[in-house]
Formats: sequence, structure tokens, C-alpha cells
Amino acid sequence: MGQKELLSAKEINIILHRLACQLLENHLDFSDTVLVGLQPRGKYLAQRLEHILKAEYGADGVQLGLLDITFFRDDFRRGDKPLQANSTHIDFLIEGKKVVLVDDVLYTGRSIRAALTALQSFGRPSEIELLTLIDRRFSRHLPIQPNYRGRQVDAINHEKVKVLWEENDGVDAVYLIED
Repeated sequence: MGQKELLSAKEINIILHRLACQLLENHLDFSDTVLVGLQPRGKYLAQRLEHILKAEYGADGVQLGLLDITFFRDDFRRGDKPLQANSTHIDFLIEGKKVVLVDDVLYTGRSIRAALTALQSFGRPSEIELLTLIDRRFSRHLPIQPNYRGRQVDAINHEKVKVLWEENDGVDAVYLIED
């Protein structure tokens, strides 16, 4: 099993700032836009973006929610071990708002489909966009594409993309891992 570094901590930081700037270009003041990070791994990306938008670009009113999609997935009953759900924390209304779903890797699109279903419990947004750090573009099972992407990766099915976050893994890095 080999691994190749796709992104270093410095490259991830540059990409995060570019993504934050793209969000600012499209949403300006965030009065009608909210960020929703998908649990468990999309929350680190969403929290970083929120911090960059507020602290470094002075964006006012950025709201961040965290969404657990565990029991909305179409495969949640297929595993051998019991699933461990994460918490959902959305303490604002999304009715009529623009929602930016944030996840670390877009692979088959099934997690995003589950997120769209789970999001309905919180109201009807006016628009939904998708932001991902890594887009595995040739692996899609559903017709889902990101509006914002950090990096496109052409990986074949037996390869995995692993995103490490300092908050959880002690280091920022993205690896392509061969099984």
C-alpha cells in the first residue's frame, strides 16, 4: 500500500484562501448565505473557511452549521458494524437562504444526496451550492458537481483520497493512497 502526497499544509492554506475569496465574490455580505459543514470530515473545512472569512477578510454575519447525514445515506443499513452518528448543529433558519454545503471530498455524490435530503428538515433554501476541497471527478454515481472546488483529482477506484486536518489528525495534508 503506497501513498502520494497531493497537497501539503501550505498548499491547503492557499486553496482555503482562494475558496474563501470565491465565496466572498459570490455572496458579499453573507446576510442571506449560510455555510453547512457535513459531519464528520466536512466540519473541519467549514470551520476553517468560517475563520478565514471572519478573521482575515472581515466578513460579517457568516453563520456555520454542522449537518449529520448518517441515517439519510442509502447504504446506512449495509455495514457490518453499527453506525456512530455525529451531531447536527444548525441554530438558524435556512428557509429562503442560500446554503453552501461544505465537504472535504466529493467522490460518488451519495453523501451530498443524503445531505440534500437531511437539509429538508430545516426548511427550504432558495439555493444550494456545493464546496469541496477535493473533487474526484471520474468516480461519480450521481449527477452532482461542485460549485467550488479546491483541487480535482483523477483517481481510479482502488485508490483513496485521504484528507488530514490538524484539528483531528495533527497535520494538514491530502494523500492519494493505493490499496
